[in-house]
Amino acid sequence: MRDILETMKRWQAEERSIALATVVKTWGSAPRREGAKMGITNEMAMTGSVSGGCVEGAVVEEALAGLNDGKPRLLKFGVADDMAWEVGLTCGGSIEVFVEPLDARWWDALAKLAERDKYGVTVTVMEGACIGEKVLLDGAGDVLYKSQALPDETLARLKAAAADCSKSGIVTFNAVDEEGETRVMVDMQVERPHLILIGGVHVSIPLQAMATQVGFRVSIVDPRAAFASKERFPDAANILHSYPDKALPQLGLDRSTYLAVLTHDPKIDDPALITALPANIPYVGVLSSGRTHRQRVARLKEAGLSDELIARIRTPIGIDIGASTPEEIAVCILAEIIAVRSGARPDQARPAP
Repeated sequence: MRDILETMKRWQAEERSIALATVVKTWGSAPRREGAKMGITNEMAMTGSVSGGCVEGAVVEEALAGLNDGKPRLLKFGVADDMAWEVGLTCGGSIEVFVEPLDARWWDALAKLAERDKYGVTVTVMEGACIGEKVLLDGAGDVLYKSQALPDETLARLKAAAADCSKSGIVTFNAVDEEGETRVMVDMQVERPHLILIGGVHVSIPLQAMATQVGFRVSIVDPRAAFASKERFPDAANILHSYPDKALPQLGLDRSTYLAVLTHDPKIDDPALITALPANIPYVGVLSSGRTHRQRVARLKEAGLSDELIARIRTPIGIDIGASTPEEIAVCILAEIIAVRSGARPDQARPAP
């Protein structure tokens, strides 16, 4: 939702009538993932996308209808449907899109979480008499918002649906009617991924810029102030001029943290690895040759790290594309991080040559 946050905030300040469209289910090669959002005003202004362009026209028509009658609706587009061909969904996939008049109180609560990089999950009823009713929970499971018409019994079932799901999308759940099942949408607002670069070296400059462009929050750690300066890294979220064993606990190491160790200096690189590897973060990559890494492994073992932890290091860092310039190396590093984050590559290191 971050891609539409600023525009939606401006529209709200202008007191426009707004509808929200959310991708809730995909099959095959649908172009957007579950949770992708598009805002639409009654003047047909748009922000965001639910399909990369191929069904937006039909979604806008339904959004305008929803603003007129005040009712949410669940739409389905697929290559087997005449309407899908008509609007251009010919890529071999199908999607379901939930369109609703914007619930401003819920959206404001969700936007606050996004702006603070906090986790939240919304569960929305997709069908039946309670269609469109929703609850927003924070990371501790506390209710930040619930629809006024939501009965306590239904609220309890929606909270259970949130606890049972590990990703966004539609699930079938006994959420409303004890006599039968209904479908609810579980929509997770997750923390932005946090990329920490150890070393304000040359390759870090394009890597920070590229990672920021694709949605990462980037921090630079380097005790050498001349390397890690605001002039070299104007868009960095944090620049810390301390050694990694002091800086990393300050920044936090969790499920959304990705670490690239880039200095070639054991006095800086080793404390970063000794601190980060036990935290079990999703990605630890080191810019290194095979010979240098074998020497590093000996030092890390002497420092007390187990073979299992050391094996989590990805080195040589990045996907091998024959990169040579700092910009090309940055591309290969970021590509590997994105692949790990998306699950396209297993969470384990490749053997050093």
